[in-house]
Amino acid sequence: MPNASQTELNQRIADGDRLARRNALVLAASMALAGANATIVISTGSLMGKMLAPSAALATLPVTTFVLGTALFTYPASNFMKLVGRRAGFMIGGLLGVLSGIMAAAAVWFASFWLFALATGISGAYQSFIVLSRYAAADTASESFRPKAVAWVMLGGIAAAIIGPQLVIFTKDMFPPMMFIATYLGQATLSLLAIGVVSRFRDAPVLTAAAAGSTRHLGEILKNPRFVVAVLCGMVGQSMMNMVMTATPIAMIGCGLSVTESTLGIQWHVLAMYGPGFVTGPLVVRYGKGRVLLCGLALLACAAFINLSGITLAHFWGSLIVLGLGWNLTFVAATSLVLDCHSPAERGTVQGFTDFCIFGATTIASLMAGYLYDTIGWAAVNWTLVPVTAACAIAVISTGLLQRQPKAA
Repeated sequence: MPNASQTELNQRIADGDRLARRNALVLAASMALAGANATIVISTGSLMGKMLAPSAALATLPVTTFVLGTALFTYPASNFMKLVGRRAGFMIGGLLGVLSGIMAAAAVWFASFWLFALATGISGAYQSFIVLSRYAAADTASESFRPKAVAWVMLGGIAAAIIGPQLVIFTKDMFPPMMFIATYLGQATLSLLAIGVVSRFRDAPVLTAAAAGSTRHLGEILKNPRFVVAVLCGMVGQSMMNMVMTATPIAMIGCGLSVTESTLGIQWHVLAMYGPGFVTGPLVVRYGKGRVLLCGLALLACAAFINLSGITLAHFWGSLIVLGLGWNLTFVAATSLVLDCHSPAERGTVQGFTDFCIFGATTIASLMAGYLYDTIGWAAVNWTLVPVTAACAIAVISTGLLQRQPKAA
Protein backbone atom coordinates (compact mmCIF):
# COMPACT_ATOMS: atom_id res chain seq x y z
CA MET A 1 0.00 0.00 0.00
CA PRO A 2 1.25 3.53 -0.68
CA ASN A 3 2.45 5.48 2.33
CA ALA A 4 0.84 8.71 3.49
CA SER A 5 3.31 10.96 1.70
CA GLN A 6 2.81 9.12 -1.60
CA THR A 7 -0.96 9.35 -1.21
CA GLU A 8 -0.67 13.08 -0.54
CA LEU A 9 1.57 13.51 -3.60
CA ASN A 10 -0.89 11.63 -5.81
CA GLN A 11 -3.72 13.80 -4.53
CA ARG A 12 -1.79 16.98 -5.28
CA ILE A 13 -1.09 15.75 -8.82
CA ALA A 14 -4.77 14.89 -9.32
CA ASP A 15 -5.89 18.28 -7.97
CA GLY A 16 -3.36 20.05 -10.16
CA ASP A 17 -4.56 18.29 -13.29
CA ARG A 18 -8.18 18.97 -12.36
CA LEU A 19 -7.48 22.71 -12.08
CA ALA A 20 -5.42 22.60 -15.28
CA ARG A 21 -8.35 21.05 -17.16
CA ARG A 22 -10.74 23.72 -15.92
CA ASN A 23 -8.37 26.55 -16.74
CA ALA A 24 -7.58 25.08 -20.15
CA LEU A 25 -11.28 25.09 -21.02
CA VAL A 26 -11.70 28.68 -19.79
CA LEU A 27 -8.66 29.78 -21.78
CA ALA A 28 -9.88 27.92 -24.87
CA ALA A 29 -13.19 29.82 -24.67
CA SER A 30 -11.30 33.07 -24.18
CA MET A 31 -9.03 32.22 -27.10
CA ALA A 32 -12.10 31.79 -29.33
CA LEU A 33 -12.77 35.51 -28.88
CA ALA A 34 -9.32 36.97 -28.21
CA GLY A 35 -7.70 34.86 -30.92
CA ALA A 36 -9.71 36.74 -33.55
CA ASN A 37 -7.42 39.68 -32.77
CA ALA A 38 -4.57 38.14 -34.76
CA THR A 39 -6.70 36.81 -37.61
CA ILE A 40 -8.27 40.23 -38.18
CA VAL A 41 -4.92 42.03 -38.21
CA ILE A 42 -3.32 39.44 -40.50
CA SER A 43 -6.32 39.37 -42.86
CA THR A 44 -6.59 43.14 -43.20
CA GLY A 45 -3.31 44.66 -42.02
CA SER A 46 -1.28 44.36 -45.21
CA LEU A 47 -4.28 45.23 -47.41
CA MET A 48 -5.10 48.36 -45.42
CA GLY A 49 -1.38 49.12 -45.22
CA LYS A 50 -1.21 49.03 -49.01
CA MET A 51 -4.12 51.49 -49.21
CA LEU A 52 -2.71 53.94 -46.66
CA ALA A 53 1.07 53.54 -46.95
CA PRO A 54 3.14 56.28 -48.62
CA SER A 55 5.23 53.53 -50.27
CA ALA A 56 4.36 50.02 -51.48
CA ALA A 57 7.39 48.65 -49.61
CA LEU A 58 5.69 49.69 -46.33
CA ALA A 59 2.49 47.76 -47.05
CA THR A 60 3.29 45.03 -44.51
CA LEU A 61 4.51 47.47 -41.83
CA PRO A 62 1.20 47.33 -39.88
CA VAL A 63 1.59 43.56 -39.58
CA THR A 64 5.23 44.10 -38.61
CA THR A 65 4.28 46.54 -35.84
CA PHE A 66 1.72 43.98 -34.68
CA VAL A 67 4.44 41.35 -34.33
CA LEU A 68 6.87 43.92 -32.87
CA GLY A 69 4.30 44.87 -30.22
CA THR A 70 4.00 41.19 -29.33
CA ALA A 71 7.78 40.79 -29.13
CA LEU A 72 8.38 43.88 -27.01
CA PHE A 73 5.62 43.09 -24.52
CA THR A 74 6.08 39.34 -24.03
CA TYR A 75 8.78 39.66 -21.37
CA PRO A 76 7.02 42.48 -19.44
CA ALA A 77 3.66 40.70 -19.75
CA SER A 78 5.08 37.45 -18.37
CA ASN A 79 6.69 39.15 -15.39
CA PHE A 80 3.64 41.37 -14.86
CA MET A 81 1.53 38.23 -14.49
CA LYS A 82 4.07 36.90 -12.01
CA LEU A 83 3.31 39.95 -9.84
CA VAL A 84 -0.47 40.32 -10.21
CA GLY A 85 -1.48 36.79 -11.24
CA ARG A 86 -2.60 35.25 -14.51
CA ARG A 87 -6.27 36.25 -14.19
CA ALA A 88 -5.62 39.96 -13.56
CA GLY A 89 -2.94 40.00 -16.25
CA PHE A 90 -5.26 38.55 -18.90
CA MET A 91 -8.02 41.01 -18.01
CA ILE A 92 -5.73 44.05 -18.09
CA GLY A 93 -4.25 42.83 -21.37
CA GLY A 94 -7.79 42.66 -22.78
CA LEU A 95 -8.14 46.42 -22.33
CA LEU A 96 -5.30 46.84 -24.82
CA GLY A 97 -7.37 44.88 -27.32
CA VAL A 98 -10.32 47.21 -26.86
CA LEU A 99 -8.08 50.26 -27.28
CA SER A 100 -6.35 48.93 -30.39
CA GLY A 101 -9.63 48.19 -32.18
CA ILE A 102 -10.96 51.69 -31.54
CA MET A 103 -7.67 53.27 -32.65
CA ALA A 104 -7.58 51.21 -35.87
CA ALA A 105 -11.10 52.31 -36.78
CA ALA A 106 -10.14 55.93 -36.15
CA ALA A 107 -6.99 55.53 -38.27
CA VAL A 108 -9.03 54.33 -41.24
CA TRP A 109 -11.54 57.14 -40.76
CA PHE A 110 -8.79 59.77 -40.80
CA ALA A 111 -6.73 57.89 -43.44
CA SER A 112 -3.68 57.92 -41.14
CA PHE A 113 -1.16 55.19 -41.98
CA TRP A 114 1.03 55.83 -38.95
CA LEU A 115 -1.91 55.85 -36.52
CA PHE A 116 -2.99 52.54 -38.06
CA ALA A 117 0.51 51.10 -37.58
CA LEU A 118 0.43 52.26 -33.94
CA ALA A 119 -2.99 50.64 -33.46
CA THR A 120 -1.75 47.30 -34.78
CA GLY A 121 1.30 47.65 -32.52
CA ILE A 122 -1.00 47.96 -29.49
CA SER A 123 -2.95 45.00 -30.85
CA GLY A 124 0.35 43.13 -30.81
CA ALA A 125 0.86 44.09 -27.17
CA TYR A 126 -2.54 42.53 -26.47
CA GLN A 127 -1.40 39.45 -28.36
CA SER A 128 1.58 39.12 -26.01
CA PHE A 129 -0.89 38.44 -23.19
CA ILE A 130 -2.96 36.06 -25.32
CA VAL A 131 -0.01 33.83 -26.27
CA LEU A 132 0.78 33.29 -22.59
CA SER A 133 -2.47 31.33 -22.36
CA ARG A 134 -0.67 28.19 -23.52
CA TYR A 135 1.70 28.42 -20.54
CA ALA A 136 -1.04 29.37 -18.06
CA ALA A 137 -3.00 26.22 -18.78
CA ALA A 138 0.00 24.10 -17.80
CA ASP A 139 0.81 25.90 -14.53
CA THR A 140 -0.63 23.12 -12.37
CA ALA A 141 -0.54 20.27 -14.91
CA SER A 142 1.47 17.11 -14.40
CA GLU A 143 4.22 16.27 -16.89
CA SER A 144 1.99 13.85 -18.80
CA PHE A 145 -0.88 16.34 -19.04
CA ARG A 146 1.15 19.42 -20.04
CA PRO A 147 1.17 18.83 -23.82
CA LYS A 148 -2.57 18.15 -23.72
CA ALA A 149 -3.27 21.30 -21.69
CA VAL A 150 -1.30 23.38 -24.20
CA ALA A 151 -3.14 21.78 -27.12
CA TRP A 152 -6.56 22.22 -25.46
CA VAL A 153 -6.05 25.97 -25.17
CA MET A 154 -5.12 26.18 -28.83
CA LEU A 155 -8.41 24.50 -29.73
CA GLY A 156 -10.06 27.85 -29.01
CA GLY A 157 -8.31 29.08 -32.11
CA ILE A 158 -10.72 26.97 -34.20
CA ALA A 159 -13.60 29.28 -33.28
CA ALA A 160 -11.31 32.30 -33.68
CA ALA A 161 -10.43 31.08 -37.17
CA ILE A 162 -14.10 31.36 -38.09
CA ILE A 163 -15.10 34.41 -36.06
CA GLY A 164 -12.25 36.68 -37.21
CA PRO A 165 -12.44 36.18 -41.00
CA GLN A 166 -16.24 36.10 -41.03
CA LEU A 167 -16.28 39.37 -39.12
CA VAL A 168 -14.00 40.82 -41.80
CA ILE A 169 -16.18 39.54 -44.65
CA PHE A 170 -19.49 40.77 -43.22
CA THR A 171 -18.30 44.15 -41.92
CA LYS A 172 -15.65 45.27 -44.42
CA ASP A 173 -18.02 47.47 -46.45
CA MET A 174 -20.37 48.77 -43.76
CA PHE A 175 -18.97 52.31 -43.97
CA PRO A 176 -18.30 52.89 -47.69
CA PRO A 177 -16.08 54.01 -49.25
CA MET A 178 -13.76 53.30 -46.28
CA MET A 179 -13.16 49.61 -45.63
CA PHE A 180 -12.80 47.76 -42.33
CA ILE A 181 -14.00 50.49 -39.92
CA ALA A 182 -16.78 48.25 -38.57
CA THR A 183 -14.33 45.34 -38.59
CA TYR A 184 -12.00 47.05 -36.13
CA LEU A 185 -14.89 48.17 -33.92
CA GLY A 186 -15.98 44.52 -33.90
CA GLN A 187 -12.44 43.56 -32.93
CA ALA A 188 -12.69 45.86 -29.90
CA THR A 189 -16.04 44.27 -28.94
CA LEU A 190 -14.58 40.76 -29.09
CA SER A 191 -11.73 41.84 -26.80
CA LEU A 192 -14.26 43.16 -24.31
CA LEU A 193 -16.18 39.86 -24.36
CA ALA A 194 -12.92 37.93 -23.88
CA ILE A 195 -12.27 39.88 -20.66
CA GLY A 196 -15.57 38.59 -19.27
CA VAL A 197 -14.72 34.99 -20.15
CA VAL A 198 -11.16 34.99 -18.80
CA SER A 199 -12.40 36.43 -15.49
CA ARG A 200 -13.44 32.82 -14.75
CA PHE A 201 -9.78 31.71 -14.74
CA ARG A 202 -8.42 30.47 -11.39
CA ASP A 203 -4.83 31.24 -10.49
CA ALA A 204 -2.63 28.40 -9.32
CA PRO A 205 -2.05 28.20 -5.56
CA VAL A 206 1.02 30.08 -4.36
CA LEU A 207 3.89 27.63 -3.96
CA THR A 208 6.40 27.56 -1.16
CA ALA A 209 10.02 28.22 -2.07
CA ALA A 210 10.78 24.50 -1.89
CA ALA A 211 7.85 23.52 -4.09
CA ALA A 212 8.58 26.27 -6.61
CA GLY A 213 12.05 24.86 -7.20
CA SER A 214 15.38 26.49 -7.94
CA THR A 215 15.87 29.94 -9.44
CA ARG A 216 18.79 29.94 -11.86
CA HIS A 217 20.23 32.76 -13.90
CA LEU A 218 19.06 32.82 -17.49
CA GLY A 219 22.63 32.21 -18.64
CA GLU A 220 22.70 28.92 -16.77
CA ILE A 221 19.36 27.84 -18.26
CA LEU A 222 20.69 28.65 -21.74
CA LYS A 223 23.43 26.03 -21.24
CA ASN A 224 20.76 23.37 -21.65
CA PRO A 225 20.85 22.43 -25.38
CA ARG A 226 17.27 21.17 -25.27
CA PHE A 227 16.04 24.58 -24.14
CA VAL A 228 18.05 26.27 -26.90
CA VAL A 229 16.54 23.94 -29.52
CA ALA A 230 13.05 24.49 -28.09
CA VAL A 231 13.43 28.26 -28.45
CA LEU A 232 14.98 27.88 -31.92
CA CYS A 233 12.09 25.70 -33.13
CA GLY A 234 9.58 28.14 -31.71
CA MET A 235 11.33 31.00 -33.50
CA VAL A 236 11.49 29.19 -36.84
CA GLY A 237 7.93 27.83 -36.66
CA GLN A 238 6.34 31.17 -35.78
CA SER A 239 8.51 33.49 -37.90
CA MET A 240 8.52 31.44 -41.11
CA MET A 241 4.78 30.83 -40.85
CA ASN A 242 4.19 34.54 -40.29
CA MET A 243 6.38 35.58 -43.20
CA VAL A 244 4.48 33.48 -45.73
CA MET A 245 1.10 34.25 -44.18
CA THR A 246 1.74 38.02 -44.21
CA ALA A 247 2.70 38.09 -47.88
CA THR A 248 -0.02 35.69 -49.07
CA PRO A 249 -2.97 38.16 -49.12
CA ILE A 250 -0.92 40.62 -51.20
CA ALA A 251 0.19 37.84 -53.55
CA MET A 252 -3.38 36.62 -53.97
CA ILE A 253 -4.70 40.10 -54.77
CA GLY A 254 -1.77 40.56 -57.17
CA CYS A 255 -2.81 37.36 -58.98
CA GLY A 256 -6.33 38.66 -59.54
CA LEU A 257 -8.07 36.96 -56.61
CA SER A 258 -10.56 38.83 -54.41
CA VAL A 259 -10.37 40.16 -50.86
CA THR A 260 -12.99 37.59 -49.84
CA GLU A 261 -10.93 34.74 -51.32
CA SER A 262 -7.78 35.91 -49.54
CA THR A 263 -9.66 36.33 -46.25
CA LEU A 264 -11.16 32.84 -46.55
CA GLY A 265 -7.65 31.57 -47.25
CA ILE A 266 -6.50 33.03 -43.93
CA GLN A 267 -9.53 31.41 -42.30
CA TRP A 268 -8.56 27.96 -43.60
CA HIS A 269 -4.99 28.66 -42.49
CA VAL A 270 -5.99 29.52 -38.91
CA LEU A 271 -8.31 26.51 -38.77
CA ALA A 272 -5.34 24.35 -39.73
CA MET A 273 -3.23 26.09 -37.09
CA TYR A 274 -5.57 25.25 -34.23
CA GLY A 275 -7.70 22.33 -35.45
CA PRO A 276 -5.07 19.64 -34.71
CA GLY A 277 -5.28 20.57 -31.03
CA PHE A 278 -7.49 17.49 -30.64
CA VAL A 279 -4.56 15.22 -31.44
CA THR A 280 -1.29 17.16 -31.14
CA GLY A 281 -0.98 16.76 -27.37
CA PRO A 282 -1.45 12.97 -27.46
CA LEU A 283 0.96 12.77 -30.41
CA VAL A 284 3.65 14.56 -28.39
CA VAL A 285 3.08 12.23 -25.43
CA ARG A 286 3.14 9.09 -27.59
CA TYR A 287 5.89 9.80 -30.12
CA GLY A 288 8.03 12.38 -28.34
CA LYS A 289 8.70 16.06 -28.89
CA GLY A 290 11.59 15.55 -31.33
CA ARG A 291 9.59 13.50 -33.82
CA VAL A 292 6.66 15.91 -33.74
CA LEU A 293 9.05 18.84 -34.24
CA LEU A 294 10.54 17.20 -37.34
CA CYS A 295 7.09 16.55 -38.80
CA GLY A 296 6.11 20.18 -38.21
CA LEU A 297 9.27 21.52 -39.85
CA ALA A 298 8.76 19.21 -42.85
CA LEU A 299 5.22 20.52 -43.33
CA LEU A 300 6.46 24.13 -43.23
CA ALA A 301 8.88 23.33 -46.05
CA CYS A 302 6.12 21.54 -48.01
CA ALA A 303 3.95 24.66 -47.79
CA ALA A 304 6.71 26.65 -49.51
CA PHE A 305 6.99 24.09 -52.33
CA ILE A 306 3.21 24.21 -52.90
CA ASN A 307 3.39 27.98 -53.38
CA LEU A 308 6.36 27.59 -55.72
CA SER A 309 4.44 25.12 -57.89
CA GLY A 310 1.64 27.49 -58.95
CA ILE A 311 -0.43 30.63 -58.31
CA THR A 312 -4.00 29.35 -58.51
CA LEU A 313 -6.50 29.62 -55.67
CA ALA A 314 -5.92 25.93 -54.88
CA HIS A 315 -2.17 26.51 -54.53
CA PHE A 316 -2.63 29.48 -52.17
CA TRP A 317 -5.25 27.78 -50.01
CA GLY A 318 -3.45 24.43 -50.01
CA SER A 319 -0.20 26.05 -48.93
CA LEU A 320 -1.91 28.03 -46.16
CA ILE A 321 -3.51 24.85 -44.79
CA VAL A 322 -0.23 22.89 -44.78
CA LEU A 323 1.53 25.94 -43.31
CA GLY A 324 -0.96 26.00 -40.43
CA LEU A 325 -0.55 22.29 -39.74
CA GLY A 326 3.22 22.63 -39.68
CA TRP A 327 3.00 25.55 -37.27
CA ASN A 328 0.72 23.64 -34.89
CA LEU A 329 3.01 20.61 -34.59
CA THR A 330 6.13 22.75 -34.24
CA PHE A 331 4.66 25.19 -31.74
CA VAL A 332 2.97 22.69 -29.41
CA ALA A 333 6.05 20.45 -29.28
CA ALA A 334 8.41 23.42 -28.76
CA THR A 335 6.20 24.85 -26.00
CA SER A 336 6.06 21.47 -24.25
CA LEU A 337 9.85 21.22 -24.44
CA VAL A 338 10.25 24.70 -22.91
CA LEU A 339 7.98 23.70 -20.02
CA ASP A 340 10.31 20.76 -19.31
CA CYS A 341 13.32 23.05 -18.94
CA HIS A 342 12.41 25.31 -16.03
CA SER A 343 11.02 25.20 -12.50
CA PRO A 344 7.85 27.11 -11.45
CA ALA A 345 10.06 29.76 -9.82
CA GLU A 346 11.75 30.41 -13.17
CA ARG A 347 8.47 30.65 -15.07
CA GLY A 348 8.31 34.41 -15.59
CA THR A 349 11.90 34.77 -16.77
CA VAL A 350 12.04 31.72 -19.04
CA GLN A 351 8.62 32.09 -20.65
CA GLY A 352 9.11 35.82 -21.17
CA PHE A 353 12.55 35.29 -22.72
CA THR A 354 11.24 32.49 -24.94
CA ASP A 355 8.39 34.53 -26.37
CA PHE A 356 10.62 37.59 -26.78
CA CYS A 357 12.95 35.52 -28.97
CA ILE A 358 10.05 33.96 -30.89
CA PHE A 359 8.25 37.18 -31.67
CA GLY A 360 11.45 39.15 -32.14
CA ALA A 361 12.35 36.75 -34.95
CA THR A 362 8.79 37.00 -36.24
CA THR A 363 9.07 40.79 -36.38
CA ILE A 364 12.12 40.52 -38.63
CA ALA A 365 10.41 37.89 -40.80
CA SER A 366 7.28 40.01 -41.13
CA LEU A 367 9.30 43.02 -42.29
CA MET A 368 11.26 40.79 -44.67
CA ALA A 369 8.00 39.56 -46.20
CA GLY A 370 7.15 42.97 -47.61
CA TYR A 371 10.71 43.70 -48.70
CA LEU A 372 11.28 40.34 -50.41
CA TYR A 373 7.92 40.40 -52.14
CA ASP A 374 8.32 43.98 -53.36
CA THR A 375 11.96 43.73 -54.48
CA ILE A 376 12.49 40.09 -55.55
CA GLY A 377 9.10 38.46 -55.75
CA TRP A 378 6.77 35.84 -54.30
CA ALA A 379 9.19 32.98 -54.97
CA ALA A 380 11.87 34.56 -52.77
CA VAL A 381 9.48 34.62 -49.79
CA ASN A 382 8.91 30.88 -50.10
CA TRP A 383 12.48 29.79 -50.89
CA THR A 384 13.57 31.37 -47.59
CA LEU A 385 11.75 28.62 -45.67
CA VAL A 386 13.76 25.75 -47.12
CA PRO A 387 17.26 26.33 -45.65
CA VAL A 388 15.89 27.71 -42.38
CA THR A 389 13.68 24.69 -41.64
CA ALA A 390 16.46 22.32 -42.74
CA ALA A 391 18.94 23.91 -40.32
CA CYS A 392 16.40 23.69 -37.49
CA ALA A 393 15.76 20.00 -38.26
CA ILE A 394 19.50 19.30 -38.05
CA ALA A 395 19.57 20.98 -34.62
CA VAL A 396 16.71 18.76 -33.41
CA ILE A 397 18.46 15.60 -34.57
CA SER A 398 21.89 16.58 -33.22
CA THR A 399 20.47 17.31 -29.74
CA GLY A 400 19.21 13.74 -29.40
CA LEU A 401 15.54 14.68 -29.16
CA LEU A 402 14.54 11.68 -31.27
CA GLN A 403 15.51 9.40 -28.39
CA ARG A 404 12.68 8.72 -25.98
CA GLN A 405 13.39 10.18 -22.55
CA PRO A 406 12.52 8.37 -19.30
CA LYS A 407 9.52 9.83 -17.51
CA ALA A 408 10.29 12.02 -14.53
CA ALA A 409 9.23 10.88 -11.11
